[in-house]
Amino acid sequence: MKIALIGASGFVGTAVLQEALNRGHQVSGIVRQPEKLPRHPALTAVTGDAYDAEALAGTLEGHDAVIHAFNPGWGQADIRERFIQGTRAIYAATRQAGIRRLLVVGGAGSLYVAPDLQLIDTPEFPAEYKEGAEGARQALNLIREESTLDWSFISPPALLQPGERRGQFRLGGDQLLMDGAAPASISVADLAVAIIDELEQPQHIRQRFTVGY
Repeated sequence: MKIALIGASGFVGTAVLQEALNRGHQVSGIVRQPEKLPRHPALTAVTGDAYDAEALAGTLEGHDAVIHAFNPGWGQADIRERFIQGTRAIYAATRQAGIRRLLVVGGAGSLYVAPDLQLIDTPEFPAEYKEGAEGARQALNLIREESTLDWSFISPPALLQPGERRGQFRLGGDQLLMDGAAPASISVADLAVAIIDELEQPQHIRQRFTVGY
């Protein structure tokens, strides 16, 4: 496939880029600083602005699928507003470019821990991540209103961390996956496996899903 990867130099985006290249896909890595991307014959580094829907649409044209791994940066004071702004632009650009397949990387905060209770709304949710998680929750709400794109939205488990690529994990839906009494975890390498798996063999069209060990 010819994949447009928005946010290819981020924590998740770097792992997704490596997984996609290892599987033989052609990737356009769309980032603010293309010099951060590695050199690879199947990778085209592209300078892009996730907030500019018009320009981004032109960059996306001709691709088979778009992966939204954009994150404004956890240090941004207005991360929620920036996340929503960028997400709206990415959704609009994907539609404008005539691409149907979109995979959105979100957060764990919108996963349910009980009926009508999402993780982000629990007292234990870390305050320092709440604004970013609110932006990701809104991204999910926005994509669920989408009627033209063949979208999938992936939420990592509560613990997303560096680690080896095992290639084996569990799939879930809207509920937070648990490992006994503790929240489940996954390595970012295996989250990337799940993302490329979903692009190659779609199982969650117009659905949110999650993964974990």
